Amino acid sequence: MEIKDIQAKQGNIDVVMTITEKQDERTFNKFGKEGRVCNAKAKDDSGEIVLTLWNEDVDKVSVGDKIHLKNGWCSEYNGERQLSSGKFGEIEIIEKGQQEVLTNDPGMLQPGGPAAAEEPLGEEEVEVVDDEERIVG
Repeated sequence: MEIKDIQAKQGNIDVVMTITEKQDERTFNKFGKEGRVCNAKAKDDSGEIVLTLWNEDVDKVSVGDKIHLKNGWCSEYNGERQLSSGKFGEIEIIEKGQQEVLTNDPGMLQPGGPAAAEEPLGEEEVEVVDDEERIVG
């Protein structure tokens, strides 16, 4: 099934999609039980849809993950379709997305990164200007 074919109030949805966005989680209390929920956006080649993640699925799914929703349910809120695993569905991670790497190392930002350098780097000349060290040439 493709996202474009999903209708509100439809069950037994089986779709493969990629998570493109994930909002902050919220907690709720229903019938004396506490739970967690967050909305995400998912897409395939046919379109995009809101995916509601409940409890353990909040931690399981990350931006960039390719997932397979089995036996999902689609509801509608304010005219927008919202997909979820519902009571009987399951979310399977097919492929983990790339995790963003935060670094100050300029070598990590170049193609091939530091491992690509086979020759040792030459010594750098340092110049002090206004009590600040700067690398020259």
